[in-house]
Amino acid sequence: MAASAEPADVMTGKVLIVLHQEQSTPGRVGYALRQRGYELDIRRPRFGDPLPPTMADHAAAVIFGGPQSANDPDDFIKAETDWIGVPLRENKPYLGICLGAQMLAKHLGERVFTHPEGKAEVGYYPVRPTPAGRALCGWPEYQYQWHREGFDLPRGTELLAEGDIFRTQAFRAGTGYAIQFHPEVTHAMMCRWTTRGHARMELPGAKRRHEHFADRPVYDHGVRAWLSDFLVHWLSAGRPQQLAAAE
Repeated sequence: MAASAEPADVMTGKVLIVLHQEQSTPGRVGYALRQRGYELDIRRPRFGDPLPPTMADHAAAVIFGGPQSANDPDDFIKAETDWIGVPLRENKPYLGICLGAQMLAKHLGERVFTHPEGKAEVGYYPVRPTPAGRALCGWPEYQYQWHREGFDLPRGTELLAEGDIFRTQAFRAGTGYAIQFHPEVTHAMMCRWTTRGHARMELPGAKRRHEHFADRPVYDHGVRAWLSDFLVHWLSAGRPQQLAAAE
């Protein structure tokens, strides 16, 4: 491969990927990172994989979702939540998706809670960017959701997007970003989730399985475009301005 004019850690760096089930994958987020030249360092602390004590060997980190709650008493949940302080202290990009977003909120001292009426967001739902969110990139009208817990906006952070059932949909805390929705979901992942997690679609407020697949061709193009733009911005978090411009 020819040498690149871009910074070496941009094109050849490793991104730490934290997953929570044996068969989980980073989906579309993983594809996009590989396309940008990153190596994926996939770890599953739930099954004994360690988390690095420093981000010196990693360009960024992503903690994905899972069937767990950030309120669960499991040791690995607490360990991951506490570990988020590593990328934040070292000024490295951190992205929390769903459970990973809950963990960031909890790490920053906020509560994670179920809806007072027991409602869930399972399927495509409207997400409205704030002025700060619109300044990052363009946003689709709908994002794909799969959760029954939300979180308040941590003090001192910046709200990027809002929703109807759970207000806080995305926020920024320094180089850390939290998104409640799932832009990583591929068609194959949607098939698996709606089959194995069929009980979630019976919760109040959840969309039925046929609605997921009817909505996907309507909204997925916008989700893919948003993810591409968002990752460019997120990967530049914490970089000196000249390096961000080069990327």
